[in-house]
Amino acid sequence: MNFSKSLILWYLQNKRDLPWRNTVNPYFIWLSEIMLQQTRVAQGLPYFLRFTDAFPTVFDLANASEEEVLKLWQGLGYYSRARNLHKTAQQVAFEFNGEFPKSYAELLKLKGIGEYTAAAIASFSYNESVPVVDGNVYRVLSRYFDVETDIASSGAKKEFILLAAELLPKGQANLFNQAIMEFGALQCTPKNPDCGNCIFNGSCAALQKKKVAMLPVKSKKVKVRTRHFNYLVFADEGENTLLQKRTQKGIWHNLYEFPLLETESELTERELLELMQNQQFVTNQVLDINWYNSETTVHKLTHQHLNINFWRIGVKGKLENGINWESVKKMPFPIVIFNFIEKERF
Repeated sequence: MNFSKSLILWYLQNKRDLPWRNTVNPYFIWLSEIMLQQTRVAQGLPYFLRFTDAFPTVFDLANASEEEVLKLWQGLGYYSRARNLHKTAQQVAFEFNGEFPKSYAELLKLKGIGEYTAAAIASFSYNESVPVVDGNVYRVLSRYFDVETDIASSGAKKEFILLAAELLPKGQANLFNQAIMEFGALQCTPKNPDCGNCIFNGSCAALQKKKVAMLPVKSKKVKVRTRHFNYLVFADEGENTLLQKRTQKGIWHNLYEFPLLETESELTERELLELMQNQQFVTNQVLDINWYNSETTVHKLTHQHLNINFWRIGVKGKLENGINWESVKKMPFPIVIFNFIEKERF
């Protein structure tokens, strides 16, 4: 039996029962693909269910506010995905009357949909014969065929797309694409794959050459930047606080946070007070400063490690533009701030 047939047979016997596999509706398939980029299925599944419950059609998503979308997305990370998702929904709803284009080439014309997502929708919804290549597919193909091309190199994507296209069985693009992705997720895992119980252990080139742990080749290293965030949790005599929206480009765009002092290193209370006076966040008299944490919270992102401290700043009188905590809870935050609010206030 050849590679493609064996893979599809394995998939039909071992696939997980996931809601986006029980439909050919391009809206649901598109939602799942955007959510599962850089996210494990176990983490993404509850978000998919919440989104489809809140926004059962592309029109519902398009008509929602960005804050509603970001609030539902809260905790899933890579928030630009949520903002792009919202824009794409508006384009489909208002420019295409709620109908997703029915071909790979036309899907590529949508904002926020690249080659991978267009291929997934085209093959899963319309069974178009176009390969889907993600990290799982890179791994399976590089190991099975002993492909040493650096997957971070400029020509890698084209090479793997061509290889995957050669393997597509006629009329079964939807099954093959889902099969190879699932095989990479469940069987041909990044670390310690169970090669002894693999259907390809007699034909996998990497296994025969003892190169499984070496493939796929990825030479580029992610440079991690360390940053120190000091969040000022103001509290006036009415127990209101202050928030600001992150409008600058970069992490957490359009999410809310407490007033922020970013520094080169951790601060003492005295250093914090001096910086606050220079910045003039509020005109109120500061009554007390307390550090909320017993230790710094380290929040790890792909390219950044954030050392986060929350400071309670008690002030005299009433804060100008203050907001009460019940209103605070309804707003979209980075998950590290949301978790702090849940722990300290509710």
